[in-house]
Amino acid sequence: MGSMPGFVSIREVGPRDGLQNEEPIPTEAKVRLLDALSRTGVGRIEAVSFVHPKAIPQMADADEVWRRAERTEGVRYSALVPNTRGAHRALAAGFTEIEVVVSASDTHNRRNVNRSTDESLDDIAELVELLHNAGARAEVIVATSFGCPYEGDTDPARVAGIVDRVVRDGADRVAFGDTTGMATPRRVRELVTAVRDRDAAVPVLMHFHNTRGTALANLLTAIELGVTEFDASVGGLGGCPYAPGASGNLATEEAVHLLHDMGVDTGIDLAALIEVAELAEELVGRSLPSGVLRAGPRTRLTPLPG
Repeated sequence: MGSMPGFVSIREVGPRDGLQNEEPIPTEAKVRLLDALSRTGVGRIEAVSFVHPKAIPQMADADEVWRRAERTEGVRYSALVPNTRGAHRALAAGFTEIEVVVSASDTHNRRNVNRSTDESLDDIAELVELLHNAGARAEVIVATSFGCPYEGDTDPARVAGIVDRVVRDGADRVAFGDTTGMATPRRVRELVTAVRDRDAAVPVLMHFHNTRGTALANLLTAIELGVTEFDASVGGLGGCPYAPGASGNLATEEAVHLLHDMGVDTGIDLAALIEVAELAEELVGRSLPSGVLRAGPRTRLTPLPG
């Protein structure tokens, strides 16, 4: 391993990306989860998404969740929006950090929002201007950055071209989504290199799924390449429990456990985070895939009998 950074910033996405792939839970439960996460020391939380309730019924109560949530000082909260209508809702709710998604894969983008990648990029250009005029920051998340379940591998040059476009249109930062867990360390290296060669200054965040067990390896590879911002989801929330093989996000406590042992600070209290993972498991009513949730941290000792 090369030298490690002193600090890595983790954005907790369980309340949004995690829950939108679970069976719907009550508004009160979502608020409990969000508030508990706010008390772990995590610096950033993706709180809700403002999407049409028919598209994602799990987020139908986004306004109510956000209205009832505690706002912890020092935590940056963000919201995901699919379009200008969602952006207006997010701004009206008081969000100043807003994310929008476009798929690198045309097929995935059409299935997601019924338009081509280029058409979505045209919309995003207008959306970025709207957000900036309202004093908000715009992050563009590029889904299927490493591969598409319909088209196969994604060419890093295509992703870099999308980054060129959104940076030119004023995006404040970009994120790369490993939507169905197709990334490997080699592919992470190829993508980061391709993007940095053309847009070295843009802030970059990585969003890994652990579908094929490579999320932590991908995270370490990205850190070696200078990336210090990542998404993760408490307990590994997310993915569809009814779709074979569709496991969810990198578990936040697994990332924190590894990073702290390597001397990298995250600002997060691991013990508190594991308690929230237990709460998340209780709220969604199923076992979550996090190994650290199952086994505890490596410092947990087993008492001898007697």
